[in-house]
Amino acid sequence: MNKPDVIIIGSGMGGATLAAALAPTGRRVLILERGQHLRPSPQDRDSDAIFAKGVFRPKEEWLDGKDQPFNPGNYYNVGGNSKFYGAVLIRYRAEDFAPIQHKDGQTPGWPMSYETLEPDYQAAEELYNVRGLLGQDPSEPAHSGQYPQGPVPDEPDIADLRRRLTLAGLSPSSLPLGVDIQTWLAAGQTTWDAYPDTCGGKMDAETRGLATALQHPNVTLKTGCRVQQLITGDDGKITAVECESNGAAETLSAPIIVLAAGAVQSAALLLASACASAPTGLANRSDQVGRNFMNHNCSAVLAMHPFRKNRSVYQKTLMINDFYHASAQGTPPLGNVQMLGKITGPILSATTPLPRFVANMIAARSFDFYAMSEDLPNPDSRVTLKNGRIRLDWQRSNWAAHEELIKVLKRALRRAGYPIVLSRPFDRRTPSHQCGTARMGSDPTTSVVDTFCRSHDHKNLFIVDASVLPTSAAVNPALTIAALALRAGRHITETEFAA
Repeated sequence: MNKPDVIIIGSGMGGATLAAALAPTGRRVLILERGQHLRPSPQDRDSDAIFAKGVFRPKEEWLDGKDQPFNPGNYYNVGGNSKFYGAVLIRYRAEDFAPIQHKDGQTPGWPMSYETLEPDYQAAEELYNVRGLLGQDPSEPAHSGQYPQGPVPDEPDIADLRRRLTLAGLSPSSLPLGVDIQTWLAAGQTTWDAYPDTCGGKMDAETRGLATALQHPNVTLKTGCRVQQLITGDDGKITAVECESNGAAETLSAPIIVLAAGAVQSAALLLASACASAPTGLANRSDQVGRNFMNHNCSAVLAMHPFRKNRSVYQKTLMINDFYHASAQGTPPLGNVQMLGKITGPILSATTPLPRFVANMIAARSFDFYAMSEDLPNPDSRVTLKNGRIRLDWQRSNWAAHEELIKVLKRALRRAGYPIVLSRPFDRRTPSHQCGTARMGSDPTTSVVDTFCRSHDHKNLFIVDASVLPTSAAVNPALTIAALALRAGRHITETEFAA
């Protein structure tokens, strides 16, 4: 490729989707990915290898808020974390774009409305071939079109669970998913949640966004390329990208630079690029880079009847949003509940102190839920660098609301015929939808990017990943990241490529 017109750093949901949006313009797009392609291996469906031995986890350590090292569980490969995601492609609720009063405080709202982003949500659902069904979910925002595909079918035991939840007074609805269920199951009889996609069964950043972009000869993917620093010129524009490419130093340049390395890594790169004209880091006039880190408050909830087994293979097809909004009785928003991928005995014994035979008995009977509550933005919850190492001091918020969500969910599950309900929170090492470290806003003194994901400080720098999200809401962020990337792509095309 000749000198690119656009360099995109990162091939996850934001970077891949933006590449797909820019590809039809004919402009030269270079995508830099520090990792490599995931290739099929015997460990792909081996729950012991994935959950107990962590064979796919990078051997990387960050520091926590007490300067203790930990392995963060983020992935570096073509397609980013989406290669391991649960393939939930759900929109933020319309109310999430406005300030909301929560148990622990009020969210700031977004500098745009749901209606502004809705066309891009629709386009993102089409790009990622989302499977779903309108009309079931009481919190579902307005859609300008239908889902491209019908929902992934419930397995028989999940159909029975749906019936029981309805009789218990809840409104279970089909989970919007990016899954080709036949392709996935043909490669192995497991769920897809937290398993690597090497068969093309998930609609992830590689199989959809990148695959669409790379159909165009003007788009190139460069793997094994880790960006170390961004360089600015006297005019404030980003003039170069310094990277290590397969062990050798390399400097690349393009008129437009896009950062899509993820909420933690994007913030860390901006901070590491500090220079005389930007001593606290690039794009950081507001002092907001690295701040407002959010990670959903999440727990696994297992519901059981001792005399009934759950024979499901994948399980992850329904959600419950009855507790998502504030109630008429004044209960604050509590969050979203969705099925986990089916937990097995090896998974349970790898993540708890339970002996394998006990874990096997529980897993054979459990219906496994993922309870998720909003984490509120806090400037003291932040990513910094210490002696060149990433330091993540997550100041968890709104935990009382999450505890309330667990209580009401347990009561509902008991009404639905599951007398034994267990719960376990995910710990701080689990990356549960990290976001917020380069927040979007209209005011350059309090935010990092504008509503088109363009840096306030560097006009040729865009950030298109979860770092720009002003709030975490209480749903999976992947579709919102994709929608924002499509919006940014259209803006770049109209403003930078119009001539």
